[in-house]
Amino acid sequence: MIRPVDTRRAVLDAAVAMVAGGGPDSVSMREVARRAGVSHQAPYHHFTDRSGIFAAIAAEGFDLLGSRFEEALDGDDRPARRCFEAYLRTALEYPGHFRIMFRADLCGVTTHAVARIAADAAYGRLQQLVQRTIGATADRRTAAAWSSLMWSSAHGFATLLLDGPLAMKLDPAVPLNAHIGDVVDLMSAMVEQQAEAMGLGAGR
Repeated sequence: MIRPVDTRRAVLDAAVAMVAGGGPDSVSMREVARRAGVSHQAPYHHFTDRSGIFAAIAAEGFDLLGSRFEEALDGDDRPARRCFEAYLRTALEYPGHFRIMFRADLCGVTTHAVARIAADAAYGRLQQLVQRTIGATADRRTAAAWSSLMWSSAHGFATLLLDGPLAMKLDPAVPLNAHIGDVVDLMSAMVEQQAEAMGLGAGR
């Protein structure tokens, strides 16, 4: 017999797999229960409704992203590159989570504390990586602009890789992993060079 804690995990895993394979619209409580191998009522014991499942997925995804950012903060050089790499790795390794985390209508950051807290924590670590990139003396307005710049750059590329037309546009002679590395190199160099040009950077 599946224990209650296992039931919750089984329901989440089934929902994540459904999102990764067919998008959020493919998720229903009945189908999640069927795929998880539990009773039709079991998901309701752990999640009030579909929005509760999505909020839990988002919270887990933000925790994963935050952990990757934490690992990036352990490094001593090129924080912008480590930030981009952490973001891309999370998106590509956890597409089911990623497709929920940034959907305002699904992720639950305004309705479920667990999702909001995890999202805020991940963003806080992003801000730390930004501070490492532009220096601790940058004013709040500058830091906010750079946070949005680095976040949107990483997110746009990740979204194109997962759900956009990018794969159909790539030269077949260029391996995907090599292309990802090339783009991360370019984004990192552009950020670093702009920070230098503006008199920003670690140690300033």
